[in-house]
Amino acid sequence: QVHLVESGGGLVQAGGSLRLSCAASGSIRSISTMGWYRQAPGKQRELVARISSGGNTDYADSVKGRFTISRDNAGNTVYLQMNSLKPEDTAVYSCAVDGRAKSLLRFNSWGQGTQVTVSS
Repeated sequence: QVHLVESGGGLVQAGGSLRLSCAASGSIRSISTMGWYRQAPGKQRELVARISSGGNTDYADSVKGRFTISRDNAGNTVYLQMNSLKPEDTAVYSCAVDGRAKSLLRFNSWGQGTQVTVSS
């Protein structure tokens, strides 16, 4: 079983910064892609950013140039540095990780989500 622990959400004024982190633990053999998604009230969940095991990154157009996704050297923790935050960034942010367990079965796990609120 794979567990994800997220931290770093909160309330910030527009123009401010927050850093989210998500640590994966459990019966992990390898992790391929780690990503952050968000869902605002009344809207569908959307991809914010993702990073592959090789370090390739992918961002939503709305956050390019403001958000940066990264992974630690061990590869089991993913970060999302969010700068120049806007009220429209307000949402519940969840991390998602896929990889292969020690059992060799593939897994796709989601975190519980952390609230990010940007005030104008």
